[in-house]
Amino acid sequence: MPDSRNWFDIVPEHRHRRLSASRRDGIHIDVGGRRLINFASNDYLGLSFDAAVCMGASGAFSESVGSGASRLVSGDDPMLHRLERKLADWKGYEACLIIGSGMLANIGLLQALAGRHTHLFADRLNHASLVDGVRLSGAVSHRYRHLDSAQLARQLRQHPADRRIIVSDGVFSMDGDCADARTLLALAESHDALLLIDDAHGTGTLGADGRGLTALHGIAGHARLIEVGTFGKAFGSYGAFILGTHELIEGLRQRQRTMIYSTALPVALIAASETALALIERGEPVKQLHERLARFKAGVSGMGFMDSDTPIQPLLIGSDQQALTMAAKLADAGFFVPAIRPPTVPDGTARLRFTLSAAHSHEQIDALIAKLKELL
Repeated sequence: MPDSRNWFDIVPEHRHRRLSASRRDGIHIDVGGRRLINFASNDYLGLSFDAAVCMGASGAFSESVGSGASRLVSGDDPMLHRLERKLADWKGYEACLIIGSGMLANIGLLQALAGRHTHLFADRLNHASLVDGVRLSGAVSHRYRHLDSAQLARQLRQHPADRRIIVSDGVFSMDGDCADARTLLALAESHDALLLIDDAHGTGTLGADGRGLTALHGIAGHARLIEVGTFGKAFGSYGAFILGTHELIEGLRQRQRTMIYSTALPVALIAASETALALIERGEPVKQLHERLARFKAGVSGMGFMDSDTPIQPLLIGSDQQALTMAAKLADAGFFVPAIRPPTVPDGTARLRFTLSAAHSHEQIDALIAKLKELL
């Protein structure tokens, strides 16, 4: 009879995932006793250490730490509703629901929307939160090849049902490429389906105003569209939100178990996120990110980076060991860029995943480019 010491299969040693690190400021990280420039963070706008964002959080912390209960008991707060209204207006939707994390948002959303008579059509490279949400929903699921709208269209024709939902990331976190949201919505309309877009990595980064993929494609606020975003990336805070019609959001308030049975976010994080939204709306952090991204892309042109116009810039290496070796050489030069290996990505596609931030200086980006030219 197994006990907890032998319950899990042993992962091959070369794929063990451990990291002893501490973040010292927004752009540096201490790893194994070395201070490195961090090119692995999702803090795309550098707002997690912005003085105004920190002040917003600290001011709210002076009043309370935890919310004490779920939102439907006594954990709700006027600040939550105020930020929901601001997010809906900014993103161009009727209503918004704030929840604890992107994982809770996607799993709970799909469980609330889908059941055994629902058909879900999901991109094969969706984030784990969408993958798990599809599995846990109990719905009939179909996976289509990454970004293959033709195969998706065939699947929709082959599997008619009263309730169908197309499920896709907006920006795919390991490849940095984007869904064709306009085409996906057209397929949803022609096949009487809903479309769920998780724009965690596009919110705050895509478009001149940072409003994300759906706004960039001109489809934000459509009645068939449901959008998920997070505070843990461009906002530099923590938490997530769901956007849609008034009716959809009210239904989720009553049915989404991951919201109903979770403690509400602390108001300090809501205050931080509200401050971050105000900064994003002013435009300067988004502009700075786009400038740094353009500088990096110009510098690494021809080096074999995967095609991406997002802050996620992957360099496909191939074998696990080659990726680890390259990551170690970059660390020796003062840059933290972790190797991404299976099972996070398919076998044979190990890569280095560079992420750009508005907080990176031109000098830091240029130094990284120079080192890459030396190594590649």
